[in-house]
Amino acid sequence: MNVSLKKIFNNFLIGIFAVIPIVIVLQIVIFVKDRVADLFGLVYGYADSYLYTSVVFAVSFLLLVLIGHKIVKEGKFWAIAAFDFIIDRIPLLNSIYRVTKKVINMFSSHDRKDAREVVYVEYPKEGLWVPSYVTNKFEDRYILFIPTSPNPTSGFTVIVNKSKVIKSEMNVEQATSFIVSVGVDYDKISEVNNLS
Repeated sequence: MNVSLKKIFNNFLIGIFAVIPIVIVLQIVIFVKDRVADLFGLVYGYADSYLYTSVVFAVSFLLLVLIGHKIVKEGKFWAIAAFDFIIDRIPLLNSIYRVTKKVINMFSSHDRKDAREVVYVEYPKEGLWVPSYVTNKFEDRYILFIPTSPNPTSGFTVIVNKSKVIKSEMNVEQATSFIVSVGVDYDKISEVNNLS
């Protein structure tokens, strides 16, 4: 009887771990749906018309596509440049805005290769290798963000000599998946041999 209870409990735990990724994705979908519904309710509350609300959402979508296209093509958009100019003159807000913009650009920029580079570094001590994102470079110094598992948005920022890092073939998405999965999602076994 005791063995049967252990088997049932073991199967129960396996079932929980199998369902956790589905629950997380559903929670994200529900969160996004709720935010869109709140926005829809806000716009609809002003006009009390589904047609007006649909037009506002369609125009907003097209405007965001246009802004994205201009930024990809020309590197900037006049309205955002004007907003940057205004925010740049407001103390405190300018620091928050500038840092937030740099962090977002680090992960979304297509033209800055070093901001999307992943390297291994010995941290927190010799012999322990962790993947990290290269956020900036100055001559022979790398500025790295070392994320922590399983939440890659928290971590440490360090400055190391170029000789202390080993380049990885992982991209940012693969490194993030490795960190979130606490190492389960890792197919760069050949890189492990290069870590000494």
